[in-house]
Formats: sequence, C-alpha cells, structure tokens
Amino acid sequence: MAQQNVAGQNAARKAFASSADLDDKEQTLEVLADGVYALTAEGDPNVGAVEGEDFLVCFEAMATPVAARGWLRRLREHTDKPVRYLVLSHYHAVRVLGASAFDADVVVAHENTRALVAERGEQDWASEFARMPRLATGAESVPGLTWPTLTFSDRLTIDLGGDRGDLVLEYCGRGHTEGDLVAWLPKQRILYAGDLVESEAALYTGDAFHREWASSTLDRVAAYEAEVLVGGRGAATRGRAAVTAAIEQTRDFLAVLIREVGAVHEAGGTLKDAFDRAHAALEPRYGRWPIFEHCLPFDVSRLWDELSGVERPVIWTAERDREVWAQLQS
Repeated sequence: MAQQNVAGQNAARKAFASSADLDDKEQTLEVLADGVYALTAEGDPNVGAVEGEDFLVCFEAMATPVAARGWLRRLREHTDKPVRYLVLSHYHAVRVLGASAFDADVVVAHENTRALVAERGEQDWASEFARMPRLATGAESVPGLTWPTLTFSDRLTIDLGGDRGDLVLEYCGRGHTEGDLVAWLPKQRILYAGDLVESEAALYTGDAFHREWASSTLDRVAAYEAEVLVGGRGAATRGRAAVTAAIEQTRDFLAVLIREVGAVHEAGGTLKDAFDRAHAALEPRYGRWPIFEHCLPFDVSRLWDELSGVERPVIWTAERDREVWAQLQS
C-alpha cells in the first residue's frame, strides 16, 4: 500500500517547468507588410525582421545559433539582404543566445539589458536551458553570453532608407524585466512588443515589476495605437480591436495575479497559499495557454518578493528554480 501511495504521489507531481514539453511546434512565417516579417510557433518565443533599403533589422535571436539559423533559412526565402542590426528586447537566454548566427554589424539593446547580462546572464543561461530544454537545441553552438554593442536609455531611431520610413526603438518602462524595449514602425503601424505583451500565452513574470508593468508601461504600449502587434509569444494580432485585446489580456493576467497574491500577503498567509489562490483564479481563463503551469510558480514567487519590499528580482539559478518548483508545484 505504501508503495502504491508513493507511486501515486509521483504520478501527480508535475514535470519541472517545460522539461516534458519535447514536441516540435509548427512555425509560421507571417508577412505583416512589405518587408516586415514575424515567425511564430504555437507559443514558443517569437522573432521578427524588417527590411531596410539595403539591409535587415532582425528582432530577437532565439536560444541557440542552431535554432537561429533555422529562422534565417526561412527568412532567406524572402530576402537576401545582410543583417545590419540585431535588436534584443531583453536579456533572457532564450531570446539572445542565438545572436552569433546573425552576423549582425550592430547588436542593440536597452542599457539596462546590458547591465542585466553582466549581473545575471550566466545564471539565467543555466536556468532557462534547464527549464526549456527543447528550445536549447544545439546548446553546444552557443559561443558565450550575448553582449549588446549599442545601447540607449529612451529612444533610438533607425532610418530604413528609401521610402521605407523609420524603425523606432523605445523604452516604455519596467515590465517583464527592467530593460524591455519595443520596436515601432510608424509608417506601417506595426509594433514588436517583446514579452511586454502576450497573445493567448501565459505571462512569465519571474523578473518583472508587476505594478509598473500593469499600469504605466502597458499604457505606453497601448498609446502607439498599433494596427498589428507581435508579442513575445502567440500569433501576431491584426486590427486595432485584436491589438487592444492582447494588451488588455496581458493587463488582466497581471491584475488578477496582483490582487490574489496581494490578498494572501496582506492577510499574513504563506507563499504556497498565495500560489494556490492565484492558480485557482487564473486557471479557468489562462490555464489552457502555453507555459501557464511552467510560469506560475516563478511569477508568484517574484510578486511575493515585490510585495515584501524586494525591489529588484532575486537572481534565478538552476538550483533556486528547483526549490521554488518543489515548494509550489509538487
């Protein structure tokens, strides 16, 4: 009987993060406008590219050079222009460690992102590859940390040349991390929002500033009044109504998380109480979306710290990941 109980407990235990998610996702290359591209993949991290007159700007780098080369092969079916700029929305490993495959002249990020790579890039690399091993295909091809060669604080404009207009990179405030940037094409009214917005994909907030993200940062994202938005995960959204819905879904996830975890924190409950309450509140609407179960323990842990006065996120390590998972998802 004791052996049966142990077996039952093990069966009920959730596989760590996305370690059991080993099935390939179908990738879709979307042409959003003339020379404007996005590659989406059923909730895997999105990437994009914009053609200048005689060069390319690529947005996000994927987790490894091997994975990035697969994206570039798809892109080369549409354009053979060289990559002049590689823009990184933030520092997370699955977004940046494929950078060497692009052979970009310039690697652009917010100044806070460069500081975060220096502070916690190595730990994040180990953490994310353990959480999402499928995304780390060809991990041996990563030559090292990705270092931006050009950073800015508020706004950087890239002239695309000819009649293609500008690509505007801007910092909207702290959100998913303290270094997120967006890429805005005012002529086409297309916004690459990075992980500040997700479209039908759960939010990862383990390195977030929840209250700022849910208010002023998303207000600035909404103020672009984009006609097309490419979020960090999920399909590209087209049309003002769909863009607004994606932004407000992101805001709602954050608002529910803040409300439920905040209620437990104020009442003197435990972190596990807060996780259980947040899970019960969020699961009916968001539980079917990619990486919901993966993200939520890390989301709640970071928000609990934030409510306890821990201003900046504690660095995630592979060991800390497992400890939090065992405490909240076992």
